[in-house]
Amino acid sequence: MRGRQATHKAGGQTAECCATGRLPRVVGNRRQVGNRQGHEHGQPPHRKAIRNALIRWLRPARRAGHFGQKRRNTEYCGREDKTIPKDPLSRRHEEPVNRGREMTTSGPKHNPECKKSPATITESKRNDCGSRRQNNGQKHGPACHNIREHQGAEGRGALRARAHHKSGKNHAKNHGQGSNRAAPGVVHLFRPLLNRYRPITMSAMKPLVLTSGSLAMADALDVIRNHRPVTLGPDALNAMTKAQASVEDLTNQAEPTYGVNTGFGSLSRHRIDKEDLQQLQTNLIRSHAAGVGEPLPNPVVRGMMLLLAASLARGHSGIRPVVVTTLLEMLNHNVQPIIPSRGSVGASGDLAPLAHLALVLIGEGEVDDQGNMCTGKDALKRIGLAPLTLATKEGLALINGTHLMAAHGIILIEEANTMLANATDIAALSIDACLGTNAYLNAELNNIRNHPGPVRVATRMRQHLEGSEILASHSNDDPRVQDPYSLRAAPMVLGSCLDQLESIEKVFARELGAVTDNPIVLRDGRAISGANFHGMPLALALDQLKLCVAAVAGISERRTYWLLSGRDDQSGIPAYLAREAGLESGLMIAQYTAAALVNEIRVACAPASCHNISTSAGIEDFNSFGPTAAFGAQHALDLAARVLAVELLCSAEAVELRRPLCSGKGNETLLGWVRQLISSRYTDRPVGSDIEALASALRTKNPTRIEP
Repeated sequence: MRGRQATHKAGGQTAECCATGRLPRVVGNRRQVGNRQGHEHGQPPHRKAIRNALIRWLRPARRAGHFGQKRRNTEYCGREDKTIPKDPLSRRHEEPVNRGREMTTSGPKHNPECKKSPATITESKRNDCGSRRQNNGQKHGPACHNIREHQGAEGRGALRARAHHKSGKNHAKNHGQGSNRAAPGVVHLFRPLLNRYRPITMSAMKPLVLTSGSLAMADALDVIRNHRPVTLGPDALNAMTKAQASVEDLTNQAEPTYGVNTGFGSLSRHRIDKEDLQQLQTNLIRSHAAGVGEPLPNPVVRGMMLLLAASLARGHSGIRPVVVTTLLEMLNHNVQPIIPSRGSVGASGDLAPLAHLALVLIGEGEVDDQGNMCTGKDALKRIGLAPLTLATKEGLALINGTHLMAAHGIILIEEANTMLANATDIAALSIDACLGTNAYLNAELNNIRNHPGPVRVATRMRQHLEGSEILASHSNDDPRVQDPYSLRAAPMVLGSCLDQLESIEKVFARELGAVTDNPIVLRDGRAISGANFHGMPLALALDQLKLCVAAVAGISERRTYWLLSGRDDQSGIPAYLAREAGLESGLMIAQYTAAALVNEIRVACAPASCHNISTSAGIEDFNSFGPTAAFGAQHALDLAARVLAVELLCSAEAVELRRPLCSGKGNETLLGWVRQLISSRYTDRPVGSDIEALASALRTKNPTRIEP
């Protein structure tokens, strides 16, 4: 008899962290990303118009039943949710909170007026308000009348409350009591359109105030993703003014100060006359704008602008506050410089990319002004600003810094966090797809290893498999003793990557509080040359991130291989999932695709930080090449999404071949999401578009959580 553990319901409760939607929080307090504060004067008029128009459009569609179709296979697996466990991939477990959105995981206490316990408020709210119902024939509950207290009475929270309330009434009206249709709430249909208008509705957001202190990663991502406005705080203004006065004093001294009255790089021994100091800074920007290649993505450019402004605002660069305020006006009005992606060696700052950014400040360069290409001068004129005439040291301060590496890095960490959550959920689905065991997910077994990441991954996988009829069907009299490593070691491999990602996050969190200029103006007025601009801390972390991506993709491809190979005669599914083997080839070549992608990922994982090339006539003789590591990590993440999509495609089909047995609740949620994107494969057909559709969705979301 095989030592397998059957999965049972404990006390009638199911524990689906993944089905309830807690996002694994690897990057700081991630749940704060995208937070909205209510508008002081109610909803902006154009948002009201959008809401009313969509409600009018939805009414006939609901009567026709277009949004009430049952998901494929849910008739096999309807269950009633009882409790919502904590997300095991989250490092901190906190109380539910209102952030002006759907229920999240930290903040104010439960409202005692609501007749539901804090532990069940989220799921019961979803069931009562019509946004997600079980197909078990039970009557639909009324809309929750206390939802405003939990979501806030202003801003987006009020919009969601009204939409949920109306959705519940419309559902009862159109479908009748006792209907088993699973009509989504209006709020879910609003979200894509509202997201599209986020840059326009910045007035409803609480601005981020730059201070002389550190910048939180969650706040940075909020500005990058959600166009949260940014302003300059008074303490930062004071610190910058004092440092700028110190630089002015240095210009009147006879001794040379690098970057103030000297040349740059290997030309630093050349003294510059006082009357040429302004021209020196302008020439620096023009000459260093030597980047090539495709333009950087807009989120990376926004991140560069924000992190540059935050670094300068700390008051150690000696520039005028007007430089930072102009930069923030560009950011807030979505005026984005077109910056070539290649040209930085990751030391002495990201010189070439930042020079292209700085060109716009002086009225030159090219700009993407809300989709329109124009010159920097025209873009500044549109927002009521004049081009800057750079003062002493300002050109150097604008291009000395690790802001490309840092901005790209925090975006990559966010994407890697999503990848790991998806990889964990897909691995749990593959256990049932391969008729595997859950014995190696035992909590005590993983705790003995004494690493936090594997414990959290195993916990999440157990919760996905909770209530699986497939597991129970072979818990006894199974001649197999062990599963292959790709299944059995999934908690160790994915958990190790989770631990590494947290370590990488700490590096970038520290960088968000750094000043990476040169020279640095100290509080006592002295200017000291150093190497704060060197990108090696970030380059090493980005190289490590690539290795984590390779591990996640590699073990995923191995599970796909095992599932399709037909080598396990106890699995009960045909080789390659071909219904008529020989006549059909099934998903054979999907595994080839995964293998090719993994090979390309491994090539991209060659470390950039150890391949040094000297620059500037040898005075800059050891560079980090952190931007190269970042581009490699981005490429690896894009490919890994496709590898996971192949595994998900195959596992979903294998689980469906085991009907009428159901998988765990979390797995069934994931399977339902898959069938919303692609249909089942009943015979040979091209699957490339299916893989791309799944990969595109997996890059940006974890499907077994509630969207914030």
